[in-house]
Amino acid sequence: MLDIQLPLLLASAVIFLIVMVLLNSILYKPLLNFMSNRDSSIKKDLENANQNSADVDKMHQEAKTIIANARAEAAKIIEKAKEEANLNADNKISLKKKELEKSYSEFVVALATEQKELKNALMSQVPLYRESLKAKFAKL
Repeated sequence: MLDIQLPLLLASAVIFLIVMVLLNSILYKPLLNFMSNRDSSIKKDLENANQNSADVDKMHQEAKTIIANARAEAAKIIEKAKEEANLNADNKISLKKKELEKSYSEFVVALATEQKELKNALMSQVPLYRESLKAKFAKL
């Protein structure tokens, strides 16, 4: 029947325990350490990704704020430039109006002077015109 030999049973048990210790130290512990390190690495990467996402969102918000401020400032600059251009144009228009008014008044004075001279010239020629008219009527 079955014969159990104690030395063979003890030798098998010792070999089994040695194999278990070797497998534990050579295979299982490094494998468990690797898996633990990998889990912690994945957690760190997820935290970094979440942090980067938060940073990106924050930077997007800052960029939107900067763009909004820049647009507002640009609108102010444009409005100021328009106002300055309008003032400059109004000044030029008023100067030109004054210049034209001065030229017009000089023209009116010159025209009045010319009118007087022409009237005086015509008045001095009136006796000659009368005599020529009398001579023409006399011929008729």
